[in-house]
Amino acid sequence: MEEELKCPVCGSLFREPIILPCSHNVCLPCARTIAVQTPDGEQHLPQPLLLSRGSGLPAGAAAAPSLEHDAAAGPACSGAGGSAAGGLCGGGAGGGGDHADKLSLYSETDSGYGSYTPSLKSPNGVRVLPMVPAPPGSSAAAARGAACSSLSSSSSSITCPQCHRSASLDHRGLRGFQRNRLLEAIVQRYQQGRGAMPGASAAAVVAICQLCDRTPPEPAATLCEQCDVLYCAACQLKCHPSRGPFAKHRLVQPPPPPAPAEAASGPTGAAQGAPSGGGGCKSPGGAGAGATGGSTARKFPTCPEHEMENYSMYCVSCRTPVCYLCLEEGRHAKHEVKPLGAMWKQHKAQLSQALNGVSDKAKEAKEFLVQLKNILQQIQENGLDYEACLVAQCDALVDALTRQKAKLLTKVTKEREHKLKMVWDQINHCTLKLRQSTGLMEYCLEVIKENDPSGFLQISDALIKRVQVSQEQWVKGALEPKVSAEFDLTLDSEPLLQAIHQLDFIQMKCRVPPVPLLQLEKCCTRNNSVTLAWRMPPFTHSPVDGYILELDDGAGGQFREVYVGKETLCTIDGLHFNSTYNARVKAFNSSGVGPYSKTVVLQTSDVAWFTFDPNSGHRDIILSNDNQTATCSSYDDRVVLGTAAFSKGVHYWELHVDRYDNHPDPAFGVARASVVKDMMLGKDDKAWAMYVDNNRSWFMHCNSHTNRTEGGVCKGATVGVLLDLNKHTLTFFINGQQQGPTAFSHVDGVFMPALSLNRNVQVTLHTGLEVPTNLGRPKLSGN
Repeated sequence: MEEELKCPVCGSLFREPIILPCSHNVCLPCARTIAVQTPDGEQHLPQPLLLSRGSGLPAGAAAAPSLEHDAAAGPACSGAGGSAAGGLCGGGAGGGGDHADKLSLYSETDSGYGSYTPSLKSPNGVRVLPMVPAPPGSSAAAARGAACSSLSSSSSSITCPQCHRSASLDHRGLRGFQRNRLLEAIVQRYQQGRGAMPGASAAAVVAICQLCDRTPPEPAATLCEQCDVLYCAACQLKCHPSRGPFAKHRLVQPPPPPAPAEAASGPTGAAQGAPSGGGGCKSPGGAGAGATGGSTARKFPTCPEHEMENYSMYCVSCRTPVCYLCLEEGRHAKHEVKPLGAMWKQHKAQLSQALNGVSDKAKEAKEFLVQLKNILQQIQENGLDYEACLVAQCDALVDALTRQKAKLLTKVTKEREHKLKMVWDQINHCTLKLRQSTGLMEYCLEVIKENDPSGFLQISDALIKRVQVSQEQWVKGALEPKVSAEFDLTLDSEPLLQAIHQLDFIQMKCRVPPVPLLQLEKCCTRNNSVTLAWRMPPFTHSPVDGYILELDDGAGGQFREVYVGKETLCTIDGLHFNSTYNARVKAFNSSGVGPYSKTVVLQTSDVAWFTFDPNSGHRDIILSNDNQTATCSSYDDRVVLGTAAFSKGVHYWELHVDRYDNHPDPAFGVARASVVKDMMLGKDDKAWAMYVDNNRSWFMHCNSHTNRTEGGVCKGATVGVLLDLNKHTLTFFINGQQQGPTAFSHVDGVFMPALSLNRNVQVTLHTGLEVPTNLGRPKLSGN
């Protein structure tokens, strides 16, 4: 709550808060620092004020000092011509009573007006105007008195530091704003409950003057009940003489000094009564209340226009408390007023009721904060889990790479051993053959050395064969290595390196979508069509590839898919009239199909409302009257269909013959959407119709004429069409006289109202009619 009790300018707890027109509060001393005045008004200033602002006060002038912009500010400068001021404060030369009870914001000491370049900044970031020292050779009180001359033509304003709305000040200045005594009391109770005030001194046990420029200020000798200001004897003579407008003010003794303990804990003790840097005065009423630790009853607020009267009524028009004198002689005389106590209770009840809503929202906010804290904890836990999962996955990748490395090394080792074995086998085989060949060669050489021809010839044949066989053993390729020293193994690691470089987190876990939310405010029915709308819940992180809309058969049967796509708004046409349909929707993505939404129940219209369809009619058909009246530009018969489609139930509509010339043969009935439209209705197998002239009518289908009935049409006649799809019958009425009915059994599907006519006929369609019940049960005829 402490933030509600801090001034937006100084950042401290409120001191003498006033209520601005925008309903925000600001400290009275702070209000003096942010009140400004347009420089254009300086040309209208009285000469003494210009002198005091420019070259200082005249020598020896004892100007009547100004009271601050509180309850005593205005009267402090009225009628002071008889004082020692010498005419600087309204009553001097050229003065007069015109400027009585008016406040100057040009006082550089009081209001801080001296420059339009802000140089100070409050703790809350609100810029205030710098204080300008008093002119040389004059006291601060004299400077304030010089600034208190009348400024009836000046334009003063104050800007709210919170909403930045500007409010103009009237002749009373800041005194025109009401003191927020309720806020003062709350601040006092808050300070008392919090303990000793910072900076409170136990030594400050006496009330001090609030207008003294002495250091330290003099003890207060008197208190003005109307001005609510403490004066020492010297300041009371200078600033609050007992004459003129002040003659009716009541001066009393200052409040009794507080006890030492109470002085330390009082919200507005004597230490706070010292003047601030801007000459701001502190509330003696607040000091008295704080001095007694809240045991003394708070002073009732008085009317700012009638300071001797307490508030007794509430002006409803101005939304402010008023006294009885305001009702008798003030500007509230003709306003609506109510008793103050009744309005107090009423507004308390309204505030309590509003607080209930805020309390509910606060409860929701607390629950939301708990939810956010749980999310924080879940984030921490999930972060640790994900880190552990990441480490495990990377370790698994490293382990898999290590295992693959071992496998590849094994392959290299096997290949090396195989090559070594092949080479060693070839070495051993070649060595053996070389040894055998060398021995045979040495033996043959020894045989050749012998000189015994007969002995040589005995073995020469066999020896020659052995040498030839030995030579044949060294065939081509026998002296070539069977394996190469190079390894024909190449490790393709590039894809794996690319995969490692591209290894990253996917954006989100792909889960099935959540339940879609049906937007009931957008779901509706029209005739035999229904429109449904839905959306995904907020903060949905799962992607959605599309939606599946399902509808039952209107009789509580199985659901069937009627739409699959990405749109969130769908209209289904061609349903049964006077039927109740159940609809539901679900979303899907690559991970699967999400759960169904809640089921919405939609009721189609009891009767059909439709017009002629300009898109399905022949180009020679001419429609008017919002597509309810049809005629033709050709002498040949042309077909036009209705906008409704029927597949179930009983339906009835009428056509009024507006024009009938030269005995044409219009045809009325139903047809498929693919009916031929450039010839009479009923001549193909897509239409069932009754064509009629001025004397008789026939039923026609597939160019077959049946059920001839006497009675024709003329201008002003009404033709009724009764389609009973439950019994598969089509009945016609001419001026209420039944023509038929005709059965078309074993025919299912969708039928549309149809009409064929030429330029000699004009008819107007009437729909939304109840099925007639006074026409008797029709008799079935041949096909």
